[in-house]
Order: sequence, then structure tokens, then C-alpha cells
Amino acid sequence: MSLVFDEYGRPFIIFKDQDRKVRTKGLEAIRANVAAATAVSRTLRSSLGPNGMDKLLVSADGDVTVTNDGATILKEMNVSNEVAKLMVDLASAQDDEIGDGTTGVVVLAGALLEQAQQLLDRGMHPSRISDGFDRACAIAVDHLEKIAQVMEHTKADTSQLVRAAVTALNSKVVKRHSEALAHVCVKAVLAVADLERRDVNLDLIKIEGKVGGRLEDTIFVDGIVIDKDMSHPQMPKQITDAKICILTTPFEPPKPKTKHRLEISSVEQYRELQHAEQEYFTNMVKRVKDSGANLVICQWGFDDEANSLLYQNGICAVRWVGGVEIELIAMATGGRIIPRFEEITPEKLGHAASVRELHFGTTHDKVIVIEGCRSTRAVTILVRGGNKMVLEETKRSLHDALCVVRNLIRDQRVVCGGGASEIAGAIAVAEAADCCLGPEQYAMRAFAEALDSIPIALAENSGLSPIETLSSVRARQIAERKPYYGIDCLGIGTMDMREQNVYETLESKKQQFQLATQLCKMILKIDDMLQPNSLS
Repeated sequence: MSLVFDEYGRPFIIFKDQDRKVRTKGLEAIRANVAAATAVSRTLRSSLGPNGMDKLLVSADGDVTVTNDGATILKEMNVSNEVAKLMVDLASAQDDEIGDGTTGVVVLAGALLEQAQQLLDRGMHPSRISDGFDRACAIAVDHLEKIAQVMEHTKADTSQLVRAAVTALNSKVVKRHSEALAHVCVKAVLAVADLERRDVNLDLIKIEGKVGGRLEDTIFVDGIVIDKDMSHPQMPKQITDAKICILTTPFEPPKPKTKHRLEISSVEQYRELQHAEQEYFTNMVKRVKDSGANLVICQWGFDDEANSLLYQNGICAVRWVGGVEIELIAMATGGRIIPRFEEITPEKLGHAASVRELHFGTTHDKVIVIEGCRSTRAVTILVRGGNKMVLEETKRSLHDALCVVRNLIRDQRVVCGGGASEIAGAIAVAEAADCCLGPEQYAMRAFAEALDSIPIALAENSGLSPIETLSSVRARQIAERKPYYGIDCLGIGTMDMREQNVYETLESKKQQFQLATQLCKMILKIDDMLQPNSLS
């Protein structure tokens, strides 16, 4: 698309391939946008809840991903429609900000747009619909604040945090081991949390996966695990009281930055070159040894000669360690990252009580475990699983649980899950709509019906009668004024979500309502678009 001017200075737009495109305006454009967004929402609807179905995604390279995480599904989908991409951005925003509830926010946004479509068909203006949704969202969020309860927790009593983490894991493939994994997540978050400031930096928690073993073999390591082994097979496999030299420079002679060519025409010249290289290596190893280090962790590689010299001098080494891992090791051990050999000093070394090479059964897989660090502000969760797909899905599940625990440390308030908070919010919005005299009351009632789509989807995915189940729960909430009645997805026999220990953080639920409403308003305001004929 480009902007040009005619002979009178009036601008006009020229579109590329204009003959193959069609311009849609007004209500037709809004209907097309709503149809594209709701198509994405329906794709995720069947993945909602503890009994939601997984999706099998195959990339262009043939990599297979099996997951029911909303953000991952949308990220892997090949979405070409620009409005549908907004739904992908919606899930990403929820994942980046909260880390949980990505499927729910997309399903809710799709339900809001379906209700908006019905109001548009009845002749209601998009601006009136947006105003009504805004008003209804504010009422629903205020009601969530009222019905929220505080989950008190301390470092000594973490049972409430574990309950919330179990809720997040129950909708994942790892739900059989949700209790054990929830304890691991709580340990990891509390290890790096600043409880006085109510702040948690999840970047300090490294999730490392290793194929083999069972899910219940997943462990919490109070230190750093790196997927490497010692650079020399005869180096010691365990180091006590390790003094670690963290290098980001390779063990090799310096190379000129200009183009160069070295010609060797005699044996004497070759021996001189060999002697010069050996002298370089000897000086490098000497600097390391003089500092008192007994372990070198290097970001780059080094050849066999340097490796042999390190072994002869009683120094263990690990090479090709990633940049992120280097930073975590530096934070955990209290060491400094050293970019040049001339800067190696004893004060810049990191310290750890133990560094050991861990073997896995009869396989050749090995990892380096750095424990007893001077600073415990960096920890690792070592995940085991039967294959790569299970490992990746477990990592995603653990990330969601870690985010839930982090949100609870930030804000201790929770609401009941299982659709209980959506039903309570829908009841509050419907009651407020009865007191509203303007046309916004219809949009508010539509918002309440959209909130009911979440418990309906939960009931459908659990094999229950959706209308009958929703009516029963809704009637009990209205009659008894108890906002903790929800959908019995697990078939336990009670609607009380407190008895089932099903909780969601207030922050996550509020974010879902607000993000879905904002996206719906944005789509309703797009009334002019140019698109290929094949998409019109």
C-alpha cells in the first residue's frame, strides 16, 4: 500500500494487487472479524478444564507437540487472518502477565464476540455494546473482589500454596502426580522469593529436562543443574568445597582480527609454533591454578591440549555451557563472570559445597549438579519423563504452577474455580442489568451469558449435561448466596469447590475478564478492512 497525490495535491491510496482484493465496510466487516475470532475460540473450547482434550500439533519441520495449553496451541497454529492473530496475542498477554488461564481467556473472548454478534443482528450499535461490556466487566470484577478469600501462608505452612498449584496441574497431562509436583513448585518459588517485598523472579528457577525415568522422579535441586559432563573422562566426578572460575573466553591462543596467512616451510618452524601454543596454554592454566580454582566452567570449548593440561594440574573443567546457565551459576555461587584470563583473581571465584556428575541408570546421559551454593537465589527443577513430548508438556505445566504460586505470593486472595466465580459474576451482572434503564442493559445481559459459557464448556468436556448442570449450580448459588458452588468436573459428588480444593488466583481471573473485554471492544470498532478475495 502506498500514498500518492494527483495533479491537484489530493491524496489517494494505491493497493498492491488491488484487482484480487475486496474491501469490506460497516457491519459486514465486523461480522467477518467476529467470525474469524470465534473460529479460533472454538478450537480451544474443547481443551478447557481438567477433562479437556489435548491437541496434537505438527510443525513445518515435522516436530510433534502434544499439549492443552492455550498459549502454546495458538503459538504453534498457522494463523493468517489478522483478527485471528489478535486472539493469539490475547493468549500471549495472559501468559506473559499471569502465566495461567490462557485457554479460559480465549474462550471467554470468543463467547463475548458471539453475544455481540447477536446484538449487532438486532440492530444495536457497536459503541453501545462496548459501553455495556465495559460496565458489566467492572461489575463482575468488583464482585470478584467481594467474594475473594485470603489464603494465609508462611514458609512453615505451605499447604494453601500447594492446593492452588494442584488446581493448576489438574488440567494437565501430569495430574496423576499433581500433588508431588505441586510441592516441588512451592519449594522452588519459596527458595527464590522475597517475602518482605512480595516479589518472585521466576528467571532464577531453571527447569531442566532429561529423557528417561518416570514423572515421579522429578526432583527439586537447591542449586544449578547443567546438561553437561566433565570435559575429560579421568577428571574426578565429585568435587567438595568447589572454587569455581567462570569464564566467557575460550582456552585457545589469541587470533588476529585481520585476515592472515601462516606458511610453515620447515620442521623447526612447526616446532616453534607448537612451542608458542603450548606456552599460551600453560600460562592460561597457570593463571587459573594460581587463583586457587579447582573447577573451570567455560562458555566456549577448548582443544585436547588445554584439556590435558587442566587434568594434569588437578583442575576439573566443564565446557560449552550456555550464557543463561553461566549467569545462573554466577548468581548461585556468588562468583564473577570473567571475560579475560588476565582478570582472574581469587576474589572473583564462585563457591559451592559440592559439584558432582550425576549418571542416569544404564544410559550415557549425565548432568552436572552444583549444590550448597553461597547464595540459594537460583534453583533447578530436574524433570524426568519417558520421551521428549512428555518432558516438554511437563515443563509447560510446571511453568503454569510456578506462576500460580508466584501470583499468590504477590496477592494472597483467591476465588473458587470450576466455573464458580464466572457463575457468581454472571449473577451479579444480570442483577445489575435489571436496574439499568438504557440500551446498555442488553449488552450487560449478553456479558452475563458469555460468562456462563465457561461452566458450560467445563460441563461439556466432563461428559455432563451442560444446561442441566449449569441450571442446578446457578439455582443453588442464587438460593443460598454461596459463590463457591461450581461444576463437579472430577465427579467427586459435591459442587462445593472448597471441598474439592479447586482455587484460582484473583489476579488471574480479573485479568481474564478485563483482557477479553478489551479485545472484544477492539474488534467491534474495526469496521473497514481490505482482504484477499479468498478470505472475504
